[in-house]
Amino acid sequence: MKAGLAILIVVILGVLVIGGSMVSARNSLVTEKNEVEQRWAQVDNDMKRRADLIPNLVETVKGYAKQEQTVIGEIANARAALAGAPTRQDEIKANDQLSAALGRLLVIKENYPELKSNENFLRLQDELAGTENRIAVSRRDYNLAVQKYNTDIDLFPKNIAASVFGLKKEQAYFQASPEEKKVPQVKF
Repeated sequence: MKAGLAILIVVILGVLVIGGSMVSARNSLVTEKNEVEQRWAQVDNDMKRRADLIPNLVETVKGYAKQEQTVIGEIANARAALAGAPTRQDEIKANDQLSAALGRLLVIKENYPELKSNENFLRLQDELAGTENRIAVSRRDYNLAVQKYNTDIDLFPKNIAASVFGLKKEQAYFQASPEEKKVPQVKF
C-alpha cells in the first residue's frame, strides 16, 4: 500500500512539474508574441508618420522641380502600396520601395539650388531624416523581438508548448533590399 501511494505521489508530482513547465513555456511565448506585436505597432506608427510627412515634402519639391514627375509618381505609388498592404510582408516590401523613392527625391535637391535653401524643404527634410532614424530603430527592435520569439519556439521544451498551444513562428522580417546594399557614390 505504501509503495502504491509513493508511486501515485511521484506520478502526481511528475504531472505537476511537466504541466507547470508547459504553462510557464506557453506564458513566456505569449509574452514574446505580444512583444513582437508591440514592436510591429511601433514600426507601423513610425512608417505612418513618414507617410504623413511625404505629401508636404512632395508639394514643396513640385514647386521647384516640375519635370521630376517620375520620382514624385513613384513616391505616390509606393505610399499607396504601403497604405493598402494586406500583410506585414507586403507592408515591408512597400516600405522598402518608399525608402528607395524618397532617396531619389532627396537627390533632386542637388539639381535645384533654390530648393536646397528653401526653409520649408529643409525643415521637412530634417523631419524626414528624424523619422527615418526612428524607423531604423523600430525595425531593429522588431527584428530582435521576432528573432527571440522564433528562437524560443525552436528550443526545448518551449517547442512542445508552442506546438501544443498552436503558436507559430513569425515570418515577417525587415531586410535590406539589394538597392539599399549598394555603396552610395558621392560626386563633387
